Amino acid sequence: MDKFAAILVVVLLSLLGVCGDYFLKLSSGEDRFLWNRWFPIGFAIYASTAFGWVYALKHMKLATIGVVYSLCMILFLAILGIVVFKERLTFGELAGIMMALGSLILLSRFTG
Repeated sequence: MDKFAAILVVVLLSLLGVCGDYFLKLSSGEDRFLWNRWFPIGFAIYASTAFGWVYALKHMKLATIGVVYSLCMILFLAILGIVVFKERLTFGELAGIMMALGSLILLSRFTG
C-alpha cells in the first residue's frame, strides 16, 4: 500500500508541477519574465512539491520515481500545451511520448 500511495503522490506532484509550469509559461510571455505577477506563483508551487518528494523518496527507488514523474509530466504538459495554449504536437513528439510510455511499462515489469 505504501508503494501505491507513493506512486499516487508522485502523480499528484507532477500535476502540481504542471500547474507551476502553467504560471511560468504565463510569466515567460511578459516583458519582464522574472518580475511579474506570474513568476512568484509558479515558483511557490514548485517549492511546495518538496514536501511530497520526501514522502515518495521514503517509499520508492529514485529511478522509479524519476520515470513515473517524467512520464506524468510529459503527458500532463502535452495536454496543457494542446488544450490551453493551442500548441500542436509533431510526429516526433508523439513518438517520444509513446516511447516514454513504453519505458514505464518496461520499468514496472522488471522492478520489484
